[in-house]
Amino acid sequence: MKKRWIVLGLAALLGAGAYQAFEANKYRLPGLIADWRDPVQPNRPVVWQQGPGVPAEAIQPPNIILIVADDLGWNDISLHGGGVAGGRVETPNIDAIAREGVEFTTAYAANATCSPSRAAMMTGRYPTRFGFEYTAVPVEFAENLTHGSGIGPLKPVFHQELITPDIPDYPDMGVPPGEITIAEAVKAAGYHTIHIGKWHLGEAPRLQPQAQGFDESLAVLAGGAKFLPDDDPDAVNAKLPWDPIDRFIWANLRHAVSFNGSERFHPKGHMTDYFAEEAIKAIRANRNRPFFLYLAFNAPHTPLQATKADYARLSQIKDEKTRVYGAMIAQLDRRIGDVMAELKRAGIDDNTLVIFTSDNGGAWYNGIPDLNAPYRGWKATFFEGGIRTPLFMRWPGRIAPGTARADLTGHIDIFATIAAAAGAKMPTDRVMDGENILAGPAAREALYWRSGDYRAVRAGDWKLQVTKRPEKVRLYNLATDPTEQHDLAAEEPERVAQLRAMILAQNKGMAKPIWPGLVEGPIRIDVPMNAPWKDGQAYVYWTN
Repeated sequence: MKKRWIVLGLAALLGAGAYQAFEANKYRLPGLIADWRDPVQPNRPVVWQQGPGVPAEAIQPPNIILIVADDLGWNDISLHGGGVAGGRVETPNIDAIAREGVEFTTAYAANATCSPSRAAMMTGRYPTRFGFEYTAVPVEFAENLTHGSGIGPLKPVFHQELITPDIPDYPDMGVPPGEITIAEAVKAAGYHTIHIGKWHLGEAPRLQPQAQGFDESLAVLAGGAKFLPDDDPDAVNAKLPWDPIDRFIWANLRHAVSFNGSERFHPKGHMTDYFAEEAIKAIRANRNRPFFLYLAFNAPHTPLQATKADYARLSQIKDEKTRVYGAMIAQLDRRIGDVMAELKRAGIDDNTLVIFTSDNGGAWYNGIPDLNAPYRGWKATFFEGGIRTPLFMRWPGRIAPGTARADLTGHIDIFATIAAAAGAKMPTDRVMDGENILAGPAAREALYWRSGDYRAVRAGDWKLQVTKRPEKVRLYNLATDPTEQHDLAAEEPERVAQLRAMILAQNKGMAKPIWPGLVEGPIRIDVPMNAPWKDGQAYVYWTN
């Protein structure tokens, strides 16, 4: 009898241990399930559809290329004397797009995180108009962020009570099929439409790029991917042990792409090189017909992985993670230069509009200071560092080189601008929030941002941020204080009330989120995640 109880006790202990092991490692489940459902296959060549062998005799509409970087900080490019590691990493090819065209110096991301910003670029509408309020992530990812990610006394909040049967499965979190994408608009105008790179706007078949207006799509459907396999002999990896996002990424992302909804397969080499090489092939295949190419690099988003060659060129940078990050920026810039060079080789440079931007500011979790200098804040804040983004457009013969524009613009205007250049029709059955900014200065009164109870508006030179956690309003005059150092809320109560009323009025036209924000996480405004906690540090809680 005694032996039986000992066996039962051991079984119970083993069961508890197994449960604890499961709880400790369940954040790995999304990757394991994906591997079971869709194992990554060996590399295979991508065959792009071939356009005409010769160009049409009539003047053709312009080709259009939209290049989007991922988590690129304002100070990651050298255009304004900046660059990674105090200027040790220059970006001459990205800079050239601005110098040879127009730089919109007051351009904003549609959101401070990636999915909603990309949804705005694709639709020309505030993503909150159709319920795309939060970045699409698996529930396991959201829960993972609450484990070990507190900062001093600030602890993340996981809203278990919001998990209901109504939450769509992660693959169904995306831009609803009823929205009209810019790919659908220009395709109707006779364009061949191509997507290469990150999507992050829905993984279910009805939400994938080829179902949303793209004729061809070489995609990372999720929010990211490995740039190289972890153990690739050419990889230099920099892991961030303080960051639960990084832990989730390394455990679950794979070095994988899909083509037109195919099973996943390994790209050839580093992802940044691969996307650039495939973009060059796609340009060659389509040089004799109007095409729209959405080229969405996943660099320099984590995981931080550089090639050995790019890493070796930056021996002057002593900090390991900064050196890897800088190598990724240098590689991204060089490969964008290769894409631009192909336009000249193909003889279509003068008839191609190139747009460059980033989805949001540099990330606090990288642990690298000054990514968004001189601005305050990071990705996942509505401070300028989180939402001020580079926006350059180059179109030889149509845009004068060295042009600078300071009107209030951003991602929300990309749809209307591309549609106008392509001669495509704008939707008339819904509210469109963007303007054709190549036709002249934007005429809008204000730009708005929302993520849960965190709201912001910029009207003229004034910007108001409203947070629930902490319960606070912050008012800045960006004409005199572009880096948001001096909060004027206490001195300007009437202006605060006016701007709050604008936020409330604009929110009346927004939709209920398609999926809830399960996590509220603390982000310090002035230091990266790995900086030690000090009492009095300013912070916000970001909902996703």
